[in-house]
Amino acid sequence: MYRLKFFLKRAVFWIILITFLAVILVPIYWMVNTSLKNPREVIRPVPTFFPEAPTLENYVKVFQAGIWGNFFNTVVVAVASTFFSIVLAFLASYALVRFKFPLKINKLFLIWVLVVRILPPIVLAVPLFTVFNQVKLINTLPGLVVAFQIYTLPYSIWIIYGFLKSLPVDFEEAATIDGASPQRVLFSIVEPLVRTGVIATSIFSLILAWNEFLFALLFVRTPRLLTLPVVISRYIGEYATQWGELMAIGLLSSLPILIFSNFVYRQLTEGFSMSLK
Repeated sequence: MYRLKFFLKRAVFWIILITFLAVILVPIYWMVNTSLKNPREVIRPVPTFFPEAPTLENYVKVFQAGIWGNFFNTVVVAVASTFFSIVLAFLASYALVRFKFPLKINKLFLIWVLVVRILPPIVLAVPLFTVFNQVKLINTLPGLVVAFQIYTLPYSIWIIYGFLKSLPVDFEEAATIDGASPQRVLFSIVEPLVRTGVIATSIFSLILAWNEFLFALLFVRTPRLLTLPVVISRYIGEYATQWGELMAIGLLSSLPILIFSNFVYRQLTEGFSMSLK
């Protein structure tokens, strides 16, 4: 009886694990599979699970269309947006945690930040477009970096705030007694203690900026300045969809984030462990 229960538990575990892996890996496999097919095979009524005549034609077309320039734009905008949001969020969160404000302004500020993040982006698009148009930030990469803060900054403030909130103040008080300046306390004591949390936040902030579509679509007009999400959308037409090229560019645009996330996996898990403590 005991062996039967043990066997059933193991069977349920493996079924759940295989189902979970299938949900994650099957879409990726299908992207790779479709990207290696020619157009005729892609549109067959009965799909094939393996390319009959594997070809790199779709990847060649994507590179010939100038994906490198769009990839560079996406990297610049995503990295710059993440950098500024993390720096500003770290300073703002520290002030909200350690300083006392009258009338609970710190709580009201956190609520306001959360409301901004919850609002549909299209609600903010029109006023942002008007302001950016007046200050000449439309159709520029710096304009996208500023606009992306609507996505990344509120998220970063709330996450880093949680890490700083759980940090004991004893280390800072001891460093202040020893004569350390506020700047030294902030960057030599506080920052190393919450570094894993900051790294974990930066990963998700980078993903948000990398995948942002609406502002990149509205605020940029020149093709050479477009980011990858906007370029990907152009493979879906009114009368036809270029599935092979769409899967190829979708796979290529996903690889940098997958590689980066895997590279910092240890810091990410440490960050979550710290937040749970």
